[in-house]
Amino acid sequence: MKSLSAPGRRPRPPRRSDTSAPPARRLAGTGAVFGAILDHGPVARSTVARLTGLSPASVTGHVAQLLARGLVRESAETAGPRGLGRPHIPVEIDTGGYLVAGAHIAVAHSTVSLMDLRGRIVAEDRQPHRTTDPHRMLRELAARLSRLTAAHAGGRTVLALGLATGHRVDPVAGVIVEHPQLGWRDVPARDILAAATGLPVHVDSHARALARAEQLFGEESTRTSTVLLFVGAVVDAAFATEGAMHRGPRSGAGSVAHLPLGTAESGGDADGADGAGRCSCGRTDCLQSEVSERAMVRRAAGQGLAVDSFPELLDLALAGEPRAVALFRRRARLVGRAAALLLDMFDPEVLVVVEPGVGRMPECLAGLRAEVARRSWVCEDPERAVVPTSFTGTVLATAGGAVALGALYTDPLGPWPALPAVS
Repeated sequence: MKSLSAPGRRPRPPRRSDTSAPPARRLAGTGAVFGAILDHGPVARSTVARLTGLSPASVTGHVAQLLARGLVRESAETAGPRGLGRPHIPVEIDTGGYLVAGAHIAVAHSTVSLMDLRGRIVAEDRQPHRTTDPHRMLRELAARLSRLTAAHAGGRTVLALGLATGHRVDPVAGVIVEHPQLGWRDVPARDILAAATGLPVHVDSHARALARAEQLFGEESTRTSTVLLFVGAVVDAAFATEGAMHRGPRSGAGSVAHLPLGTAESGGDADGADGAGRCSCGRTDCLQSEVSERAMVRRAAGQGLAVDSFPELLDLALAGEPRAVALFRRRARLVGRAAALLLDMFDPEVLVVVEPGVGRMPECLAGLRAEVARRSWVCEDPERAVVPTSFTGTVLATAGGAVALGALYTDPLGPWPALPAVS
């Protein structure tokens, strides 16, 4: 098989200007004002006008609507620079009145969470699946959320519920189109959860949800364009540009699990004898068959490591067990191959990697970036362009809530039943 490396490197393309203006949110009207307050609050209305390009009068009107809905609040009056000029009353996100709920469905377990309007996790609950029947599982999620809210909301009102999961999700229809590991197809998740909770429900893939979370609360460079690569029990990706997520006409954008890596180089063989096993696509050298959590546990067993689950293997690596560390370093190099392909395909401002070794082990991040530097034709600075997720340790609790918060920050004056009406 021909090597995937690029020994004859083309000249690097021109470097992007280091003096370009910071990326701005691509929302209009009240959503743009709400986003500027999230980024810079407490912030004066005049500063919001400058940041958004809206007129001061328009900003004043939008802020008044956000105040009326209880989404922002006024802070203490402050003087102008050095005590000169007219004093102003800054505004900031109000986290005292409302929360959003999140739910994430993984292959072996599910997580429900509560999140404030600044994206901070208030409470979470993770439980292994007791069933894979979608109707029963979603109703159980709703019951768990009710208990979590009663225990931790602290009098705050839950505005909406966001649901995130892997594989193909249609956020417009609110349907989980396909989740092969769970055996789900065309599950009307939004309707089931809305009936069980009485809340507005928003549904999306976990890769798109986490890309949106980065735009809202994480890396500022993701505002222009970003690719997010999610590596867990499920392997998938998301691509956003100018603040908008690309889904594709069949909600299949980001289906990178079966990218071929090259059997000879990745260390597998035709029968999966090294412990990786054959993927559902029939290959032993695709991205998912090499780097998924299941593949990691099987490979660990093949090397004599007595682990029953991926978290156990991760704990061993973090404790410095040499074989476990080597497995995560290998995983990072293989993820680096996929990252290089995605960087060359989309040329984003930044590629965010959601993978616990990369997020918690510096040698894994260094290995991934080195692989990108060796293989990418267009990435001129892997240190800047390839970053770990901003949410290491809270990825699953963040994903669902980010779906709901993404909808709120896009349209804060929309039909949110728990918010006061505005004229």
